[in-house]
Amino acid sequence: MESTAELRPRQRTPLRTTSEVDGLESTESALVVHPQASQYAWLGRWRSTVLAAGFAILIAPIISAGSWLSPTESPIDPTNYALRTKRVLETTPLIDGHNDWPWLIRVELHNRIYDGSFDPNQRLLGHTDIGRMRQGMMGGQFWSVHVKCDAAQKHFEDPSWIVRDTLEQIDVAKRFIAESPEVFTYCETPFCARAAFKNGRIASMLGIEGGHQLGGSIAAVRQAYDLGVRYITTTHNCDNAWATSASTVARGNPDKGLSSLGAAYVREMNRLGMMIDLSHVSHQTMRDVLSITQTPVIFSHSGAYSITPHLRNVPDDVLRSIRRNGGIVMAVFVNRFLNMKDPSAVTIHDVVDHIWHLAEVAGWEHVGIGSDFSGTPFTPSGLEDVSKYPDLIQLLMARGATDAQIRLLAGDNILRVWESIQRRAREIQAEGEKPVEEEWEGRKWHKGYRNSPYMYRETRERAVKEDWGQPDQFNVGKSGGHGAVLKA
Repeated sequence: MESTAELRPRQRTPLRTTSEVDGLESTESALVVHPQASQYAWLGRWRSTVLAAGFAILIAPIISAGSWLSPTESPIDPTNYALRTKRVLETTPLIDGHNDWPWLIRVELHNRIYDGSFDPNQRLLGHTDIGRMRQGMMGGQFWSVHVKCDAAQKHFEDPSWIVRDTLEQIDVAKRFIAESPEVFTYCETPFCARAAFKNGRIASMLGIEGGHQLGGSIAAVRQAYDLGVRYITTTHNCDNAWATSASTVARGNPDKGLSSLGAAYVREMNRLGMMIDLSHVSHQTMRDVLSITQTPVIFSHSGAYSITPHLRNVPDDVLRSIRRNGGIVMAVFVNRFLNMKDPSAVTIHDVVDHIWHLAEVAGWEHVGIGSDFSGTPFTPSGLEDVSKYPDLIQLLMARGATDAQIRLLAGDNILRVWESIQRRAREIQAEGEKPVEEEWEGRKWHKGYRNSPYMYRETRERAVKEDWGQPDQFNVGKSGGHGAVLKA
């Protein structure tokens, strides 16, 4: 409560002469000086206010011009989803987690892109070409350097040409990216991806879709990283030395989850700073990886299991683990994963439903987009190709997503996750952790020869005992010459 004294108006004291201040008694002849009010006295009292008002008047036209020059700052109708989408995607890169275009180049063109038959600027059949990527306002793409599981392999240790084919896929992906420098920028870091977007290019990164493509070898993982690959899908539609695939479980086999070598694979992926992709793996493999990884993980193209109970999708308990892990689930556009009962009826709205559930359970900070364009044969109505991303964004906004949430979904999340993984890798390496040397316990190793110059006595004794044979003698006989040689 205020006091009475504070409520009384204060008495103004007139300015006195020095003699009065010194305590001299006033007389009738004493001179008392009263200050005269100046006509400009109000200016002193209101000077700050006047200056502020004048400054505001001066800069008003500049502010107005700035709003006109920077339309992103001006308010818009929140129901104008097309304009909101345009503004978001002009300032945030839309990065798709999975597109199989390099695989089509392999299958259809046998990796030949210089003979004039391949022109990505043309309107092609299928889902992907440059014109439609621009129409879709794309800012980045993880290109899958995919090779299918080898049906001839009865066991993942059986000989196969898959690793060779994978190297060729990496090669052709880099070459087609380099052929269109005005469109694509090849990137190996999130910093590069952001810079490419700012320069009006589509950042292009590489991902390997399955551990079978590296022969289950952790040493091959390191070489893939050195070649620029930045994520590995732990399994595709076949088991490997690391883990169990969803396809194996779908065929009625037990879900064995991650193997002991798989745990070593996770450690090496963490140390390298390579993203671990859990799309295609079994549900137990998901849980096993999340229980031991030191870095966030990604699902490059998966849906929500609670919406569609397909084993390729992510269960809610795993989504909650993703929230704690800091990872991301990138929503897939594959019809069968979106609606198992009637895939032909799938529309863009089904994708919205899956994204919404992923965001509700894991959080908007942990969801992205991973279409599987150019790989899946069938796509939802309304999401026929790479030009349709803005339509998806508009529907999410109509459902209630904010611009900030859309920025996370479009690209900010995957870039943040990638940065986090690289940062943790630098910490692990700084701690002195060495590259992983574990191998699959059932692996068979090549032998040397009986008389090779071995380093250790034990090896020499074993080579003699087991009679490891001799190197090729080039058909040199006892006479000191080659045997019968056919002339060309």
